[in-house]
Amino acid sequence: MLLFLIRRLILIIPVLLGLLLLTFLMLRLGGNDPAAAIAGDNATPEMIERIREDLGLNDPLPVQFWDYLVRAAHGDFGVSAYSQRPVGIDILDRLPATLELTIVALVLASVLGITFGALAGIWRNSIFDHTVRVVSVAGLATASFWFAIMLQLVFSMGLEILPLRGRLPTGWTPPPDITGLYLVDSLVTGQFATFWYAFLHLVMPAVTISLGGIATIARFTRSAVVAAMHSEYAAYEQAVGYPRRRILMPYVLRNSLVTPVTQIGLLFGAFVSSAVAVESVFDWPGLGSYLVEAIFTSDFNAVLAVTLVIGAIYGVVNILVDMTQGLLDPRVAETM
Repeated sequence: MLLFLIRRLILIIPVLLGLLLLTFLMLRLGGNDPAAAIAGDNATPEMIERIREDLGLNDPLPVQFWDYLVRAAHGDFGVSAYSQRPVGIDILDRLPATLELTIVALVLASVLGITFGALAGIWRNSIFDHTVRVVSVAGLATASFWFAIMLQLVFSMGLEILPLRGRLPTGWTPPPDITGLYLVDSLVTGQFATFWYAFLHLVMPAVTISLGGIATIARFTRSAVVAAMHSEYAAYEQAVGYPRRRILMPYVLRNSLVTPVTQIGLLFGAFVSSAVAVESVFDWPGLGSYLVEAIFTSDFNAVLAVTLVIGAIYGVVNILVDMTQGLLDPRVAETM
């Protein structure tokens, strides 16, 4: 297992390099000039040219990319043209908000998706099964930004039971910065009112992001449960007289978790991507809204850094998923 972990960590490096190179080329060849964005609307051509020279934008593209890699390897991601602060500091400030939103959405999608999918597989061809299948298709077909706006219209502006935007009410003091996760920090410090308000602000964005994940996990879980229930070992257990519940819990459901676990890992990256649109709608101060601001202002340093961080998180999560699969299925562990 240790050799597998080291090997996979090493393989992340060329993947991240390829992701950075592709993003770098798209930004540089896209026609936007970061020097003009930094200089502002009233800048003269001489000022823009001086900024281009200071940033090394007049150098050949291979030289620019190599310089960025060297600086990034030393933890220097440049200065944000939007906030005028080091990009690394901006990311550290905003990353906990995105992680908190993504983790809550992933937990919600996993619990509901596995529960609904398993019950649909056990009660195959029942009304519940057909309902889950129809709702799953609808969930996959629903655009996240549209669903977010609908939730706001109904629960914030109509019923007025959930907050419209942000992580906390306006003017409310955040909990002490221990992990950056408001739910965790408020619980650790005993600020239960802050925990409740932070939870309320999380509900709609987390539900929005988790919608497609619930549908995906439910579909894969249902298929895995149906296949496990029709397998030879399940038929044998039934033939020797084992009760149905004795077959479902230790055998069918455990073996059925391997496929959903894989999807959960893949969904983590998809949730981070969905956060780009969802965070903008809910004014959530995370990496998604930061990336949108960076794209609109041609803040190339911020775009490259956020891409690198998201790619690294996605790679690490996939390694953890593979290791979890090995714990659930000994056959997978033998191949590691």
